[in-house]
Amino acid sequence: MGYAESAGLSRKQIQKRLRAAARNPETHLRDPLFAPLAEALTHRRGMAFGNRAGNASFKQWGNDLDPKSIEQMERACSLPVSVRGALMPDAHVGYGLPIGGVLATDNAVIPYAVGVDIACRMKLTALDMPPETLDDERSEALRRAIETETRFGIAAAFRQRRSHPVMDRDWGVSPVTRQLKDKAWSQLGTSGSGNHFVEFGTLDIATEGLGIAPGRYLALMSHSGSRGTGAEVCTYYSRQAQAARKGLPKELTHLAWFSLDSHEGREYWAAMELMGHYAAANHELIHRHIAKHLGAEVVLDIENHHNFAWKERHDGRDAIVHRKGATPAAPGQLGIIPGSMA
Repeated sequence: MGYAESAGLSRKQIQKRLRAAARNPETHLRDPLFAPLAEALTHRRGMAFGNRAGNASFKQWGNDLDPKSIEQMERACSLPVSVRGALMPDAHVGYGLPIGGVLATDNAVIPYAVGVDIACRMKLTALDMPPETLDDERSEALRRAIETETRFGIAAAFRQRRSHPVMDRDWGVSPVTRQLKDKAWSQLGTSGSGNHFVEFGTLDIATEGLGIAPGRYLALMSHSGSRGTGAEVCTYYSRQAQAARKGLPKELTHLAWFSLDSHEGREYWAAMELMGHYAAANHELIHRHIAKHLGAEVVLDIENHHNFAWKERHDGRDAIVHRKGATPAAPGQLGIIPGSMA
């Protein structure tokens, strides 16, 4: 206690701070007096991952799923913060949590369970253009609209930046977003690489209730996310989480988590939510500019996202629900399933 006393704290104050650090060590990792204790306790908690009575349960959808994905899901459910999980039929191996994996945790967020491309999403718009446009000489105009109004490739960017209110948000919520705001702005409205795409097709509406008449429509569909900035947010905070959970065995290092009571956890959460707004803005601009290029009006908008974490309530308790390569599917909620994500 000598060092704390020399800092001007009374014994009563020291005891109070010690109890607080013992209860929530993650919130004291930057405490100038109690950081060593907090680090030791955090490390010990990381090593105690196997002390739970049994793994959290998870539901498996479909048959003949990839065995390695099932193993990853089982490991994720062994974490002391895990509450419940689910595995989608198209699940495949990812960092930590399989892609197509859903994991609910108790007041904890796992950067790699959210995923590298934070808030990646699907968006579909139906246009007031005849669907026959796809099959006649007008199809060339569709191709030119895509090539003109978005960009593809790892470092794809616009020389003349797009405008959107998302750039007026607080990008100082984390050191990563603060540093990369300029890069993010140059990539605003771009699609990136990998399995990201923008394409035209037809949409068949069979019933009433969506705000447009049943029939066949020309539709634009896109898949992309938060570009390089989202990936940097994931990398930065995953490393921080792994450093704080050094006791985790090698096969669980990509499942290192933050308590949402910790400074790092709250900072990551704010950065993740910002990337959600940024990814949505990317799609909004892609669809808006392509429709404008074609002189078309949007008659229906559908959008949903994956690679994100939500604060939800299930079975009478609060939980942080990570959906990596999986989307919410509440009753009445519309979703988009593309023909291929390869």
